Amino acid sequence: MDSLRSSSFCRWMWYMSTERKRPALQTVPRGARLAGQIRRLYGSNKKASRPFWICLTGFSTDSPLYEECLRMNDGFSAYLLDVTEEDCFSLFPLETLVYLTPDSQQALEDIDPNTVYIIGGLVDESIQKKVTFQKAREYSVKTARLPIQEYMVKRQNEKNYHSEILAINQVFDVLSTYFETHNWPEALKKGVSPGKGYILRNSME
Repeated sequence: MDSLRSSSFCRWMWYMSTERKRPALQTVPRGARLAGQIRRLYGSNKKASRPFWICLTGFSTDSPLYEECLRMNDGFSAYLLDVTEEDCFSLFPLETLVYLTPDSQQALEDIDPNTVYIIGGLVDESIQKKVTFQKAREYSVKTARLPIQEYMVKRQNEKNYHSEILAINQVFDVLSTYFETHNWPEALKKGVSPGKGYILRNSME
């Protein structure tokens, strides 16, 4: 990791892959959507004027997810990021970690370059409430959520659907945009798609 720490490409961002069981019957290869999200996240980071240092933790090179990343992402093995089978809770002092989860009561106010931010990616796409929040509590790690409630409001739609659960690349786009602009409304507009059922306060849209 020393080479990445000295690189001008990377700053301080950590991503954790959390794998859970899936039903045997699948129409999409295991981890395919998550592999696609990793590709989009990496592409966004390459274009950023203030790129983050990215590490995939709990990430085994003999896992189905790794195979999907190789299959779907050209040059994945040469991506400028760290990959380790260790989990982030054993890699870093727990007091330096902030687990980003929509179930946290604490809104993220700013980005600290000395903090390790965890974005949990699930191979299993069935959503279990508070799974990331419970993981953070298990290790007594601080949590935070994106400030969607503070800067956005629910928008009426036919399905009455509203969700603060974002794909990992969407969360990253919010963080990356805020890190460059220090403007939460602009950052949230970048990462929170209209399909989530939220709109910026006082928006004309």
